Amino acid sequence: MRSNRAKMRAGVSMAATLPMIAGALALGIPAAHAADSPARDALKGTRPAWATAKADKGATSNSAQVKARVYLAGRDRAGLAAYAKAVSDPSSPLYGKHLSAKKAQARFGATKAQVAAVKSWLKSAGLTVTQVTSHYVAVSGDVAAAEKAFGTQLHNFAKGSKTYRAPARTASVPAALRGAVLTVTGLDNAPHKARHKDQLPPPDAVFRNSGPFSSYYGSNVATTLPDAYGHKIPYAIRGYTGKQLRAAYGAGTYTGKHVRIAITDAYASPTIAFDAGTYAKKHGDAAWKTGQLHQVLPKNYTRTEECGAAGWYGEETLDVEAVHAVAPAADVTYVGAASCYDDDLLDSLSKIVDNHLADIVSNSWGDIEANQTPDLAAAYDQVFQLGAVQGIGFYFSSGDDGDEVANTGTKQVDTPANSAWVTAVGGTSLAVGKGDTYQWETGWGTEKASLSADGKSWQGFPGAFTSGAGGGTSKTVAEPYYQKNVVPKALATANNAAGNRVVPDIAAIADPNTGFLVGQTQTFPDGSEKYSEYRIGGTSLAAPVIAAVQALAQEARGGKALGFANPAIYAKYGKKGVFHDVTDHPTDSGLAVVRVDFANGFDAADGLLTSVRSLGKDSSLSAVKGYDDVTGVGSPANGYVQSFRRR
Repeated sequence: MRSNRAKMRAGVSMAATLPMIAGALALGIPAAHAADSPARDALKGTRPAWATAKADKGATSNSAQVKARVYLAGRDRAGLAAYAKAVSDPSSPLYGKHLSAKKAQARFGATKAQVAAVKSWLKSAGLTVTQVTSHYVAVSGDVAAAEKAFGTQLHNFAKGSKTYRAPARTASVPAALRGAVLTVTGLDNAPHKARHKDQLPPPDAVFRNSGPFSSYYGSNVATTLPDAYGHKIPYAIRGYTGKQLRAAYGAGTYTGKHVRIAITDAYASPTIAFDAGTYAKKHGDAAWKTGQLHQVLPKNYTRTEECGAAGWYGEETLDVEAVHAVAPAADVTYVGAASCYDDDLLDSLSKIVDNHLADIVSNSWGDIEANQTPDLAAAYDQVFQLGAVQGIGFYFSSGDDGDEVANTGTKQVDTPANSAWVTAVGGTSLAVGKGDTYQWETGWGTEKASLSADGKSWQGFPGAFTSGAGGGTSKTVAEPYYQKNVVPKALATANNAAGNRVVPDIAAIADPNTGFLVGQTQTFPDGSEKYSEYRIGGTSLAAPVIAAVQALAQEARGGKALGFANPAIYAKYGKKGVFHDVTDHPTDSGLAVVRVDFANGFDAADGLLTSVRSLGKDSSLSAVKGYDDVTGVGSPANGYVQSFRRR
């Protein structure tokens, strides 16, 4: 269950990421209209791709209102990227020499003079400054003032069946501000519907899994049901728990002691402390200690209906309980965003970096790369780089729709997982056997076929693709140095002969049919709210599991922060016993499980739905020997955590 911002926000254009270090923002490069305005510098990427001449519906009314953010480039943008790379690269003499939040801001943050100059410029154009942070200056005002400030006209453009405002040409800033402004967001409004509520809604309606179940993979075979792939197949497990996952990924005696993990999502479950405590007690996880779970929340929530706020409760519950199950001694801070919009999610990430709330950050949300906007991408990457110089690593789920063709009609990756500055986490189907022994993993990809009415066959076996781990080759992000000589050339050059970023980097359990058991307070049919448990998956399970494994690795390293982990992860590729090399065919026969669901999602009153779910069938993506675009370098093996031990 990975929260998709596009679905939550009814198609709001989302951020992508930019090529490593250089980025795609061209401060100082003249705009196309430089001959008309020689004293201005363009902010590349501020005119969205859909704002074409053909779609132009004419000028926006001068009196229409605009809310925008002017992001600050800081005093040494190139130096920030260079230092972030150096402290993250095991082969660099600066590896691990992280800065404090205060020193990072002093070295790379905007100067008082830069902030003052930006504010003066915006006010002189007639805009009102509404907020100033270490990252941006927020403003509001009418279209006429915005056009004056950013050297462009705002027009209305057709986008699909609707019309939205956007710059008619690339926005720009006065040349005197060269190097001070990173980008501006908010000049387009596709779409910004805000419905404010003082109280968050109650939990979503209850969902429960029906049996029969397997207690571990293969323990309960469906002998009375038709064969699949020429043999009888097992029922899906009830849901793995922490003990099984810790054994599968080589936790050993490590617990994440003295390591801080942050989790970001939108909103906040009102019952998270009770649910997490109840779950740990019921399943043998270490009890939560006083002060071990923290929440950092906004003063007000917005867009709760548009974003489906209650749906995010389950996301937070999964993330918190999975992290604690794998790293039971780690300190966990949940940082909730005011909504599922980029600005609010970005604010949550910034809070973590500005206050160094954690060394490891798990993020189970994202959107498709086609919805990327370079303006917000630059802002995201700046935060990721500021985190890297402080020893903070960001982990993002790679997506739940495989190559995205079935979902969008276009083969593409997800964002922010495509950033060269984050660790993209792919997904697997996991088999843990009797005695908590690791058996195998496949790349997560599901095809579903339902049981025929007479119970003698699987209709249209193996069925249609339903879901799978996101992955593939970016169309916008250049190939980072750490992927070279590991990622096959055919993947890296799939969209560009020069090579692009390939997703994911590493993987863990994600398949909901071999998923994780969670406990959450839900709304029952009689209106009561009670604790209940269900099996769940998605790469939003894989992300917190990997974040927790990283906490174990940091403990093994003596508590020294891992920081941005990709260079270290790829440096370990090929070393014996460090990674499980996950493939789609770990056994000689085809793999599948039988899943039985309540038709109404709650009980058998409306009947049962029986289906066979194939494993290792991820759209056009394939998990093969070596690096692949479903599982990256693989999943953590018994030697992974141990490989970080200081010797």
